[in-house]
Amino acid sequence: MFRRREPVPFAFVAEADRFRSNVTPPPRQRASRAQLLGQSLITLTVVGGLAGALLFGVPALQQDSSTSGRVHQSEAHR
Repeated sequence: MFRRREPVPFAFVAEADRFRSNVTPPPRQRASRAQLLGQSLITLTVVGGLAGALLFGVPALQQDSSTSGRVHQSEAHR
């Protein structure tokens, strides 16, 4: 790896750590009831969608042992 040979001034980084502002940020606004209701409905919709996907997806991904057994039985009769 190549290393820099010229000095790099990092004094600005040290000054940034010590700098304190005397300006306070504005107070955070509380969410209204309508916003809270909307956020909770969105959350419930997303969670319900994931639960439904699991509910319908997991059985669809499992192999059905009864159909594979029927195929093997029909091949045995030939």
